[in-house]
Amino acid sequence: PMHKVNFDAKTEYEMIQNYKVLQDVFNKLKITKPLEINRLVKGRPLDNLEFLQWLKRFCDSINGGIMNENYNPVERRSKGGKERSVKGTNKMPKSLQNNNTHPLPNSSLVGLNKASGPKPAKASDVKALSKELTDLKLSHELLEKERDFYFSKLRDVEILCQTPELEDVPIVGAVKKILYANDANESALEDAQEFLNQSLGVEAEAEDEGSGEEEEEEEEDKTQA
Repeated sequence: PMHKVNFDAKTEYEMIQNYKVLQDVFNKLKITKPLEINRLVKGRPLDNLEFLQWLKRFCDSINGGIMNENYNPVERRSKGGKERSVKGTNKMPKSLQNNNTHPLPNSSLVGLNKASGPKPAKASDVKALSKELTDLKLSHELLEKERDFYFSKLRDVEILCQTPELEDVPIVGAVKKILYANDANESALEDAQEFLNQSLGVEAEAEDEGSGEEEEEEEEDKTQA
């Protein structure tokens, strides 16, 4: 579908057409990520940054974060639809042309060769670093999944505790004490246990009082009889 992409898109309409091409590709590959096209075409930094971060994570999950050496992005983009316009000419100014007619001395050429740039990294070092980076990304993804898992469990517990029929149950109140405790409060469990003990103690006293009243009524009935 690269032939459908307009790399010279400037208006919202042209950008929307490009995003529609991307959405069609997502649908064919069964990628469930929804594209918020109306927000992306506005060019807001946060919206576009969020989408690019997701796209980077998705690509890394497919290729392990390692770039394919055979992939040529320039050649790939050359298969696009409307070519991107390039302003200006490649013609060199006459002043520069005149300057270039004078050859450099041999000593200057030697200096240029020496300052050609840093030495390339060893293939073994690059491979080791790539593997380490991949392992770190996988660990990060696992931690995110674990965090989301436990957060969803806590959210289910919170929703259950908010059920009107259970609000007056002592154990529910104790659980809420823990859920809504301040992060810096290390005694959340102790507070919950104290609350639970107090609630159960009050109920026990109420039951004792009720049983005592029943016994008194029975004794009065026997006396009258």
